[in-house]
Amino acid sequence: MRSPIIPRIPYSEVTPKHLYLNRREIMAGLGAAALSGVAGTSADATPLKAAKGPFGTNEIVTPKKDATTYNNFYEFGTDKSAPSANSGKFKPLPWTLRVDGLVHKPRDFDVGELISKTPLEERIYRMRCVEAWSMVIPWIGFPLATLLKQVEPLGSAKYVAFTSVYRPDEMPGQRGLFQVLEWPYVEGLRLDEAMHPLTILAVGLYGETLPNANGAPIRLVVPWKYGFKGIKSITRISFVEKQPPTTWNLMAPNEYGFYANVNPEVDHPRWSQATERRIGEDGFFSSGRRKTLPFNGYGEQVASLYAGMDLRKFY
Repeated sequence: MRSPIIPRIPYSEVTPKHLYLNRREIMAGLGAAALSGVAGTSADATPLKAAKGPFGTNEIVTPKKDATTYNNFYEFGTDKSAPSANSGKFKPLPWTLRVDGLVHKPRDFDVGELISKTPLEERIYRMRCVEAWSMVIPWIGFPLATLLKQVEPLGSAKYVAFTSVYRPDEMPGQRGLFQVLEWPYVEGLRLDEAMHPLTILAVGLYGETLPNANGAPIRLVVPWKYGFKGIKSITRISFVEKQPPTTWNLMAPNEYGFYANVNPEVDHPRWSQATERRIGEDGFFSSGRRKTLPFNGYGEQVASLYAGMDLRKFY
């Protein structure tokens, strides 16, 4: 069945740049101004041309400043501001993406060529973090299926495994004696999830190439799952027969499951998932909450993938 088209939000509804920048200046005493000139945010961003994609949302887009400076990317540090503050030395291009495993035609893709030659779309998606905060982000990218079909998966392939970059010289969060996670970061999807038209590889946001802090030069976006499934700075994609290991599931299997579908009825062991805080809404430090939607609001498109399965086990 063809997925229904969700109305996309016009940019006329986005908070004007001068307003949210002024708000940041007013909050300088709280330290927010320190984020305005950090390295690695978007100083080297390049405009991207993208067609209007078939999926979107009627919700207000999160201000770019919030989406690029409030982020989890532990390779650069554990604070929300660490990715934008510490990623200035990271070199996203040139970049090779290896696609292999149970395929007829394993291949190395030059990501610079992918960005310049692949038809790109803008997809305005909700993004729900497992920490119970959310954003609405205008991604630029292309369906993951477009890339995967080029290597001709074998019939024995049931899952897709992803591996992120390991560069401790450029990523301070990967250095030191005590590490929060094991590197490189790994993730995985079931094959039908990976081939779903909502699943994209993002190479940009807000009309420009991805900032280092948001996973440059190429990252995964699966909008009905919690944000930790969106592996950043991908170096390898492999087709496999068995469910692949994933970083957070290895780290804390009682708290982070493989599927990680957004579900307001299944709480994290340490907090409720019934509501969320929308970043950039009614002030950066707003305590206001909104109800979390099953599958992050994409249930009509993806619920059939899990028919007959007990979603309570899929946190």
